[in-house]
Amino acid sequence: MIVEISLAVAAAVLLAYVLVCALRLAIGPTVADRAVAVDTINTLIVAIMILVGAAFDLVVIMDVALVYALLSFVGTLYVARYLEEGLK
Repeated sequence: MIVEISLAVAAAVLLAYVLVCALRLAIGPTVADRAVAVDTINTLIVAIMILVGAAFDLVVIMDVALVYALLSFVGTLYVARYLEEGLK
C-alpha cells in the first residue's frame, strides 16, 4: 500500500515537472530552449512510464518506455544536428 502511494506521489511530481517544461516549451525564446524542453519532457515521460510499470507490475510498459527513450534519443540527435548545421 505504501509503495503504491509513494509511486503515485513520485509520478505526480514528475507530471508537475512536465507542466513546467511545457511552459518553457511555450515561452522559450530560442529554438534551442524549445528543443531542450522537448527532450526533458520526453525523459520525464519515460520516467513516469517506468513508475507506472513498476506500480502495476506491467513489464510491457517498461518495454514501451525503452523504445520511446531510444526514439527520443534519435530525435534529439536529429534536432541537434539541424540546429548545428541546418538542413542539407
